[in-house]
Amino acid sequence: MAPGEPISKPSKLWLLLEGRAMGELATTVILKRYLRRAERGDGHPVLLLPGFLASDLSTRPLRRFLRDLGYMAHRWKLGRNLGPQGGLEERMTQRLSELFERHGRRLSLVGWSLGGVYARALANRHAAQVRSVISLGSPFTGDPTANNSATLYNWITRDRLEDLPEERLADVRKTPPVPTTSIFSRTDGVTPWRCALQPEGPQAESIEVPGSHLGLGFNPLVLWAIADRLAQPEGDWKPFFRAGVTHLRGFKRPPEAREEPVAESA
Repeated sequence: MAPGEPISKPSKLWLLLEGRAMGELATTVILKRYLRRAERGDGHPVLLLPGFLASDLSTRPLRRFLRDLGYMAHRWKLGRNLGPQGGLEERMTQRLSELFERHGRRLSLVGWSLGGVYARALANRHAAQVRSVISLGSPFTGDPTANNSATLYNWITRDRLEDLPEERLADVRKTPPVPTTSIFSRTDGVTPWRCALQPEGPQAESIEVPGSHLGLGFNPLVLWAIADRLAQPEGDWKPFFRAGVTHLRGFKRPPEAREEPVAESA
């Protein structure tokens, strides 16, 4: 992708095919026994942040999966995600601090869509309390209006995406100073995949999977990748794609992530 090239919204076809998410959930149920063989880590606390218009109900399957692997998976307990209004940013910070103090350990943050945007901001502002960040189909770079939920977001939050100040976007676009993984799909019907592309760095990577936006939280490949990432020892993080490691069919290392970062709109 050339610097400055505009990013288009996902096609209407992919948006109409978001119903695939039910098939992804069914596949995960079928593969439940196999998924229990996923990598296990040290059982550290994990905070899950839901996407726009979603609540803790949407992250229940993922929390259950992580608890089966021994992690202390927590809800965000902030109701339905209606965007950063009503002091939400302060309440998220309080929730993070509460869990950090309770466990006496840094937390991993797993955020779906807008929840992943929040996770990056929290990690940039409170790195001492965050162990790692995993985002699922989160639009953290490029044009913030180039997605199929922008109009609805503007109407509900009264906070126009095109008018967001650059300083507010900086905490999202900047790669957090902790291990950071972006999981995305090129067939995402809501978020343009280029806006979810994390350029590779010493502790940063992108993992491409096939699937829908609405199914990312229970896509079997996504669950497998999350387990692998959370199992990385603290202070000894290694990238998902590395020499000597063979992964399940379906995972891809996006070549674009090894090039220059996606151009950001002014």
